[in-house]
Amino acid sequence: MKVLYAASEALPFIASGGLADVAGSLPQALRKRLIGCRIVMPLYDGIRQELKDSMKFITHISVPVAWRRQYCGIFEAKSGGVIYYLIDNQYYFKRDGIYGHYDDAERFAFFSRAVLEIIPHIDFKPDIIHCNDWQTALTPVYYSTMYADKPGYENIKTILTIHNIQYQGVYGKELLGNVVGIDEKYSSLLEYDGALNIMKGGIECANMLTTVSPTYANEILDPWYSHGLDTILKQRDWKLRGILNGIDTESYDPATDKDIFANYSAEKPNNKLKNKKELRKLFNLPDNKETPLIGMVSRLVSHKGLDLVKAVLEELLTTSDVQLIVLGSGEWQYESFFKEMAEKYPDKLGLRLGFVPDLARKIYAGSDMFLMPSKSEPCGLSQMLALRYGSVPIVRETGGLKDSVTDSGDGEGNGFTFSSYNAHDMLNAIRRALEGYSDTKGWNILRKRAMECDNSWGHSANEYIKLYKELTK
Repeated sequence: MKVLYAASEALPFIASGGLADVAGSLPQALRKRLIGCRIVMPLYDGIRQELKDSMKFITHISVPVAWRRQYCGIFEAKSGGVIYYLIDNQYYFKRDGIYGHYDDAERFAFFSRAVLEIIPHIDFKPDIIHCNDWQTALTPVYYSTMYADKPGYENIKTILTIHNIQYQGVYGKELLGNVVGIDEKYSSLLEYDGALNIMKGGIECANMLTTVSPTYANEILDPWYSHGLDTILKQRDWKLRGILNGIDTESYDPATDKDIFANYSAEKPNNKLKNKKELRKLFNLPDNKETPLIGMVSRLVSHKGLDLVKAVLEELLTTSDVQLIVLGSGEWQYESFFKEMAEKYPDKLGLRLGFVPDLARKIYAGSDMFLMPSKSEPCGLSQMLALRYGSVPIVRETGGLKDSVTDSGDGEGNGFTFSSYNAHDMLNAIRRALEGYSDTKGWNILRKRAMECDNSWGHSANEYIKLYKELTK
């Protein structure tokens, strides 16, 4: 079986979020299970030069973009045993950043069409094209309306994975003919709520839809989570599946991680205390091993549940023996709030604005608990990384958080959870975690249980393989 995995970002080449982690890990796990999987992605200017130097030029073609044709260079690279095809067009991709440009609709219409146009030139005819988010959602639309009956394109199935339904690629309908290049008779596939909705087109045309956790697959049928697409999804729920993402357990391994202060494992956890000590020193926090340390690594945006944190943080810091370390950047209101709290409580709150990958690893390794009170979280990787490093998660029961963290109140779970989006329910979960920490023997058992959770890509890859076989049988 051959799978062409289309993504707008992928490690190790470039990343802005969790999609790149998935695209860099899932194909490797599939190949280990004898699935021929290759990745196609844009050749961005921001890719490091040493990675560009490792690429091999295959050929160049021209790709239709509505009424015009654009140059498309095809480069090949190899990483982790997986072949990557990188699509070159300097007009579209020689820019700062990956997203947020005025012509993103045209840029990713070009890329979505290129995914199909390169097939005769790469000696790899896929059985399945696995697309991801709105940036590749036009590929199933183009295949259904233009390529399905073409020689060399027969019997290809398409899958669209929705990583975050909030981002749908919504534009004015005038782009339908001038940019997307779809015949007017197919306009209903893309038109929705008075606009052009690229995600909607992918939902309509893909043979199968997946999301990145089972709970999120159910949640997006609810108007509170769907950002307006629940009606369409309910009509197509027969082809919707939820498969929980995994993490790269080789890269993220406290026993071998070179970015943390000292290595440790579930069986030999003593050095976790050294990581905690050094992390506190890095953030100028007093070192008292009896005081629990909570970590947060997050984009500082509203859907991450930061309104809850704002509502009760001062109450937590003034009534409990606890310290908090926050790493992240985002909206001004939350950055300003954490700055104010760090200045007011310098012995209790450490803050670093921005995102520093090696520092994030140090926080996972050095914290006792990890807070993720998200309003919505399609999958979430941070809670899985926290489990891997023995930082017990405190999470709201939503999306992938609900699927990967279970409450330890019955003595069997791996973290602490709360269900309603309420600040004092979150505070209660934190206080239950602090109480649990005071029982050293019980906490050591809980931490070991957390570290032994299997969140590798193995289970997820097997679920995707079942889906692929179901589509191609």
